[in-house]
Amino acid sequence: MQTQNYILALHSTVAKHSTLAMDIDIAKTVGFDALEINSAKLEAWLQAGYSEPELKNLLKDVPVTGIGYLRDIERQGAERDVLLKEAERLFQLANLAGAKGVQVLTGPINVQAVIDFQKHGKSACYSGLLGFDEETQYDLTAKNLALLADLAKQYDVLLYLEALSWTPLNSLDNQLQLIDRAERDNVKMVIDYWHCFTSGVKPQDIARMNKDLIYGVHVCDSLPFKGGIPNEEILRDVPTGSGVLDLAEWTAAVKATGYEGWWSCELFCKKQQQENSYEVAQELKSLLTRLVGQ
Repeated sequence: MQTQNYILALHSTVAKHSTLAMDIDIAKTVGFDALEINSAKLEAWLQAGYSEPELKNLLKDVPVTGIGYLRDIERQGAERDVLLKEAERLFQLANLAGAKGVQVLTGPINVQAVIDFQKHGKSACYSGLLGFDEETQYDLTAKNLALLADLAKQYDVLLYLEALSWTPLNSLDNQLQLIDRAERDNVKMVIDYWHCFTSGVKPQDIARMNKDLIYGVHVCDSLPFKGGIPNEEILRDVPTGSGVLDLAEWTAAVKATGYEGWWSCELFCKKQQQENSYEVAQELKSLLTRLVGQ
């Protein structure tokens, strides 16, 4: 049942190890309004031998808020050519799935690159724009964002930006400035509680946002964070609602903007990903309903 003006979406990470067909069944059984899908599950379905029309048919009665994700959007040179190929494929998949948006991430997605760079000033891993001055980081990332937005428009999808909290330009203000500099009306952002928390963003910062720039919300939790470079694999390995974040406060901040749209629980808790996914999804659906359905 749809909660007022809000859509509750099942995120693919809740049943990380399941198939697309199982995700759909979990969402329908538990009563989610929609799905936010990891593109790897769409690709796995097609690579198994199903056709694109069969994929469309599988999802015909399932609203899809978005698919993720396009990583390291600041890539330059030959890597930018790879970025554009990856983007086009994701936009095609989004179009097939009936998704309205595609999640795009700043990089480097590999936190080890950031750790190496802080220690040694270089890394064997892809390190994106680490070491560049902030103006150059803004300029190159915003140019790529605009280019990706133009390509996305051809497939009738929008981009929803998520700056990973260990990467450059990770604050709320940084992201808003990137969107502003890209100058494209099909670029918005997703509010992810964990990335906000670990990049120093406060709920009151969210509450002051223009609601029209928010495309979706990732309700998630964290273990205690003392500062430094946040490690997602460690800090997010906690059941949502059992960590240190005041989920009601963060949710109230989003609602204070007047936002009406979708909410999903991205899940990084390894134990829960090994449990009965129907039961975990039911717990998260109940939590979301309590939080946003007030």
